[in-house]
Amino acid sequence: MSLGKDGYSLPRTYRRVSRAKDKARPELRKFGWDTLGYAENFTLLPLKDTIARVDGKSLSVDDFRRDYERPRIPVILTGLTEDWPAKEKWDINRLTKKYRNQNFKCGEGDDGSSVRMKMKYYHDYLLNNNDDSPLYIFDSSFAERRKTKKLSEDYQVPKFFEDDLFHYADHRKRPPHRWFVMGPARSGTAIHIDPLGTSAWNTLLFGYKRWVLIPPNAPRDIVKPMAHEKGKHPDEGVTWFQTVYKRVRSPAWPKEYAPIECRQGPGETMFVPSGWWHVVINEGLTIAVTHNYCSVENLHLVWPKTVKGRPKLSKHWFKRLAEQRPEVLDIIKAASDAPLYNINDSSSDSSSSSSSSDDSSDESELEDDRGGRCGTGSRKRQTDEKSTGCPEKMHHSLHSNFMV
Repeated sequence: MSLGKDGYSLPRTYRRVSRAKDKARPELRKFGWDTLGYAENFTLLPLKDTIARVDGKSLSVDDFRRDYERPRIPVILTGLTEDWPAKEKWDINRLTKKYRNQNFKCGEGDDGSSVRMKMKYYHDYLLNNNDDSPLYIFDSSFAERRKTKKLSEDYQVPKFFEDDLFHYADHRKRPPHRWFVMGPARSGTAIHIDPLGTSAWNTLLFGYKRWVLIPPNAPRDIVKPMAHEKGKHPDEGVTWFQTVYKRVRSPAWPKEYAPIECRQGPGETMFVPSGWWHVVINEGLTIAVTHNYCSVENLHLVWPKTVKGRPKLSKHWFKRLAEQRPEVLDIIKAASDAPLYNINDSSSDSSSSSSSSDDSSDESELEDDRGGRCGTGSRKRQTDEKSTGCPEKMHHSLHSNFMV
């Protein structure tokens, strides 16, 4: 299909994209989205792949917990997508044909509202943009919308992550925890830690992603770009790879904060343990799914953060766990600084059903050490992306996304 004067194949794409950009990142109205010329001059340092890869089909859940989840060691699991319908169905052309007129979240406005675009226009944009840090689909509600929920039937949560303790909370109360992710080259997530102490898994179905993971004990001021380096894209993956990455790769980088790097390919599942800093950039078009979760192995980290950041959720969740998973109460007790809730208190289920209820206003105090996770997002967003919402990672504010 030939391109029009505005550089797109569909006549309405330019207007739809312009509207989305204006809402997602109004600070670029005058500066422009392609001013830095990254489409031509952005390059990554040569790959230094240092992550362990393990056959997920032959690895037992107990061995995974012992060798990786409990000691909090990142790993790539292979062979988990062989029976997934998504392996065939999540082709860009098939997705565009099936979900052509469905809206997907590709950003977040300053007021916290979602910026959405129909798949047909995003597809056109994805193939024909020259933006320095492009819009990025990072959609957390795909499984709840009637016309897109079939996407959730195209994959299975790997056995290692099935026991998500947040499942015991009312689905209307728990924070967003799963995302359909699609973006072009140079899109990605800024350096961040996933919210509420959760761990994450990210399965790539198409394309290649570059990851850098830095140990939890690394101080915020050395993993983030310096003030003079932030420029017009302070919370975007491209900025991190242009600045901090060079220091991370230098001999002067502290050995105690040695990074783990990799190039994730199709069919590979990345495990990101609680507390690890991580940043991701797409080398080209990528399509992925990612979840955040709480297990018996990270509950001791998740519980105190949830009590502080989501008090209403924690009260409701505690009652559900006491009823259905009483064996985990010892973990909660050991991790608690305050007396535990009274499970006979009926108010624990009477709070607002919304995961973004007023208890979420404290969350930014917990997770202000991330750049976010999603596609290009709001300004508040840039204090922290996944803390209020958005594994893998920073673009749409942490308001709405728990993740990449």
